[in-house]
Amino acid sequence: MTIALFDLDGTLTDPKTGITRCIQYALEKLGRPVPHADELTWMIGPPLVAGFTKLFGAPDDAMEAVRLYRERFSDVGLFENEVYPGIPAVLEILQDAGVRLFVATSKPHVFARRIIEHFGLSHFFHEVYGSELDNRNADKRDLIRHILDEERFDPLRAVMIGDREHDAIGARANGIAGIGVTWGYGSRQELLDAGVTCFVDRPGELIDPILTLTGSTLRPATTA
Repeated sequence: MTIALFDLDGTLTDPKTGITRCIQYALEKLGRPVPHADELTWMIGPPLVAGFTKLFGAPDDAMEAVRLYRERFSDVGLFENEVYPGIPAVLEILQDAGVRLFVATSKPHVFARRIIEHFGLSHFFHEVYGSELDNRNADKRDLIRHILDEERFDPLRAVMIGDREHDAIGARANGIAGIGVTWGYGSRQELLDAGVTCFVDRPGELIDPILTLTGSTLRPATTA
């Protein structure tokens, strides 16, 4: 069985508008300085608690910031988002080739499922895995371990696709190969330092490395 785990933010979809607006909303509510959206893109991908803790320089108010963030995100922010061009075609090719697809995101699964359904991608994925609202499984190492426990697949037949170091670190910790995508919010150096197996610059280039790194003998009839 060939398995592909896909990160959500910065890999399947571009969530910049929704995430940065919700961060700004939380900061404004807390009476904190509100940076420009472009100064907050580093917070796209990592767990929110960690992001707010780093932003504040201490854990004070981090959990309250997450609560306020979700206050806006749950109704508005999660749909201020767009699917990267080429992603649906790639998912269709992989699915037709017999690859079993999963979402593996630090975002709470209750939000991730709504996003995947909203953009018409749910039929591609066997399951959508994410963190809990209490921050359990927000660390990609824990999340991927949880997926392995639930799905019982061979890590050597699986690959993790993501745009941030957390994706590569989580994959390595669980014996899974990692593909770093460069259209998201992590730098090539960040991904390289985290031990990513290879880079991909465009969605259409994902097919071959996914099949090669998982040792798959499956080959699609066409490529994106």
